Amino acid sequence: MTLWLIQPNQKRLRLIDPSFHPGFYVQGAEPRLRQLGRVLAARARVRCAFAEKFSIWDGRPIRVLEITVHHPAQFAAIARFVRRYDTRFTLYNSDLMLAPLYCWQKNVFPLARVDIEIASQSAALVGAIECRDDEWALDYELPPIRTLQLRLEGLAQVDPQHGRRGALLAEIDGEQQVLEDSDEPVASGVERLLRAHDPDLIVTEWGDSTLLPALMRQAQRLGFELSLNRDQSPVGRSRSRSYMSYGRILYKGSSTTLAGRLHVDLRNSFIAHQCELDGLWELVRITRLPVQYSARTSTGTGISYMQMEMAYRDGTLIPTQKAEPETPKHPDELLLADRGGLVFSPRLGFFENAAELDFASEYPNIMARFNVSPETVNCRCCPDAPRVPELGYRVCQRRRGITSRVVERLIAKRQEYKQRMQAAEAVPETPGQIPAAVNHSASYSLRRSSLKWLLVCCFGYTGYKNARFGKIEAHEAINALAREKLLVAKEVAELKGFRVLHALVDSLYVERLGATRRDYEQLAQEIERLTGLPLALEAIYRFVVFLPSRQNAEIPVPNRFFAVAENGELKIRGLECRRHDTPPVVSRMQHQVLEILAEARDFESYCRKLEEARRTLDRYLDRLADGSMDVEDLIISKRLTRAPDAYRKDTATAVVARQLDRSGVKLRPGETIGYIITDAGSKFPDDRFRAFTLWEAWHGYDVRQYQQALLDAFKPFEHYVMATTGTTRSLSF
Repeated sequence: MTLWLIQPNQKRLRLIDPSFHPGFYVQGAEPRLRQLGRVLAARARVRCAFAEKFSIWDGRPIRVLEITVHHPAQFAAIARFVRRYDTRFTLYNSDLMLAPLYCWQKNVFPLARVDIEIASQSAALVGAIECRDDEWALDYELPPIRTLQLRLEGLAQVDPQHGRRGALLAEIDGEQQVLEDSDEPVASGVERLLRAHDPDLIVTEWGDSTLLPALMRQAQRLGFELSLNRDQSPVGRSRSRSYMSYGRILYKGSSTTLAGRLHVDLRNSFIAHQCELDGLWELVRITRLPVQYSARTSTGTGISYMQMEMAYRDGTLIPTQKAEPETPKHPDELLLADRGGLVFSPRLGFFENAAELDFASEYPNIMARFNVSPETVNCRCCPDAPRVPELGYRVCQRRRGITSRVVERLIAKRQEYKQRMQAAEAVPETPGQIPAAVNHSASYSLRRSSLKWLLVCCFGYTGYKNARFGKIEAHEAINALAREKLLVAKEVAELKGFRVLHALVDSLYVERLGATRRDYEQLAQEIERLTGLPLALEAIYRFVVFLPSRQNAEIPVPNRFFAVAENGELKIRGLECRRHDTPPVVSRMQHQVLEILAEARDFESYCRKLEEARRTLDRYLDRLADGSMDVEDLIISKRLTRAPDAYRKDTATAVVARQLDRSGVKLRPGETIGYIITDAGSKFPDDRFRAFTLWEAWHGYDVRQYQQALLDAFKPFEHYVMATTGTTRSLSF
């Protein structure tokens, strides 16, 4: 196993640990297992021995053959050979990634402080390694990482492969440089920076698919090799792919990973995009996954590897694939069990002094507090265990579930971060100076957010078809318990004289005439006592506006509303500014209008503020009409659902995809494209829309369409005012 370390003198060191020997387990008929051991001993350097390991589904130890591989590079090949040798064998721990497996064996993790004994200076071999860090620590020290940032000029959200061009911007040690071929070849400029500064981390935008491959191609044409890696190993490359997930076509871009350095592409990393590097470091530490892999994989993989580490430390066998089928059910039982969270349709209207009560991390807390885990639901050892409401499933009383223990630690750490944030924010500010506590609070918030994404995934993975520790009955049990807790909360609120305005899976919106903060807090405490789940008074809103369906003003929808808390903070659901395909001009208008409306205290002041908000709308309409709007603000983004030539109708997505295809851009289903509406009423499809990277000023834009989009986005704010006053407002063209 190759390790890269930063020494106290900040020298970067490459070491080899020859003591790492990964192993896996095989279950089958013992004579066949003995024969397998003899065959393997003749083919490769392995050690075979029988052992007893715990089976998560059987709930007891079973006898298996342990195969320890001397050379880690042969681990996957030997596992494949065993799988083909006898298809009746059941393999465990055989498809694990080597890097986290090394971390489990040595009790270390990426970015940790360690003590290392070097056995051979000349061969750079590790004699012993000992961790001096704790992945669950809150205030930890990160290694002194030197960072080089690379990005193209222009809009970051537009894929350069779709035709966007610009100079390369490089930043290191606070100094920014513009690299253009007119001065020196860009690849030569990047090579100069790599040699001069020797960065540990390269942060890019579109670096995986575009920047780094293009730089390597240019360097090759110029006759030199770009020093992206710190050793002689080739740069890691993986292909892009399109895939189906929960009924949607998604696209995963290619990746470019380095050795001896780290590469994080902000446009190809969900966690780095959502939680910045602070959130990524937090995720890497607790999941023990390699940095570059963590940046590019889903948070579901992180929670899965945390479960597998827990199983590994328990001596529990890790199945190579999901092995627990769904229990056969009568159709009536299936109808009862196969339901999600409970949702009450909201009361339509404008409501003042309403409160939101929220079950904090409800589904993870159900797993932790009620021991709901795939192996504990309908276990074989507790026939008289307590039953899950509605379903009658049993929950084990003899052992704690793996998932329950994993989420318990995540919940606890997330709560500790929240307490640190509150303490940091309570520190008084020094005039003219940003206190260190504020910086700490921002970092805590990003780390806490990364833990939230892990907790979000842990529930879904209980019902995921490929989850190793998945079991649909656990998924159903969590939903059933959540429904029961929400019903209890509703009944308690109504018994206390509160009116329930809305209930949405884990949240309850209530109001009572003259209710104070203390009244709402007491209600939350009573519900928490009766449900056994933590319930927070999330916010008291000056007002909340529950909106109807866009198609029918009489029909409520669960997730379309906006609200303003006592401190002026906004909560927005279901409006255009929350959608990814809304042009920036519409999103910005809605946000500005909401900021104006947030100054209102009641319905009367809301109506007054609405007049000011209308003037803001008028300014946007005028800018569209006079042509002073920046074209970048008009980009509409859409995801391709198929290849460009597979579309049969001339929708905007189809027209733009074909334009890009004709210009030489190779598109895959799941990719996102951006376009401008040029003339929606044209008889010719190509004149209706234009890909942003192919747009030129003479194409113009469809003023009428964009103005209508602004008007439609403004309607939710005046819906109940118009209903009260009977007035209407429209734009004349």
